[in-house]
Amino acid sequence: MNKDARTMALLAHILGIFTSFVVPLMIFLIKKDEDAFIADKSKEALNFHIAVIIAYFALIVISIITVGFGALLFPVLGLGVLILGIIAGIKAHDRVAYRYPFTIKLIK
Repeated sequence: MNKDARTMALLAHILGIFTSFVVPLMIFLIKKDEDAFIADKSKEALNFHIAVIIAYFALIVISIITVGFGALLFPVLGLGVLILGIIAGIKAHDRVAYRYPFTIKLIK
């Protein structure tokens, strides 16, 4: 595995923190046929950020039902995305197979 593959995998995870699923999707679509490692890591980041979007919508519904108390969980989810994204990026750069917890495998 070359350094470019590790860098692209790192970018899929780190930039996903700021762009949600957009950058992981772009990297997956552009690089999936070039390198299996990039395809796997960008797919993992993509699945994670799709799950995060679903969680945000669930929190919105919970906030509406509980008259705002569910909104207290938004910072927790945001912090989790930040921490897990950094961990996954570091692991990808070190060539370690990292899987996000609580991720729905929508893209296989």
